[in-house]
Amino acid sequence: MRYTLRSREWLQFAMKHPGRGAPYSVRSLAEAVGLSHHSLIGHLLSGERKDCSAELAHGIAEAVGVAVLTLFVPPASPPRDEVA
Repeated sequence: MRYTLRSREWLQFAMKHPGRGAPYSVRSLAEAVGLSHHSLIGHLLSGERKDCSAELAHGIAEAVGVAVLTLFVPPASPPRDEVA
């Protein structure tokens, strides 16, 4: 399941002004959410990528101290293989 980033600017603001702790750089946010490389965070901020896994979306939101729906939009419906 993929979550779509609402706004690159919102993510950038949340990184600079997290709900708790020091501001995040691309590298420090990647580390905080358990990514082995920072490129995915960079791609979200540049617009090269517009989505990420649900797990990563929740991790990013938790790290910067906001509700996941503030930064990301979940898919409108479940994937076909998850429909009963």
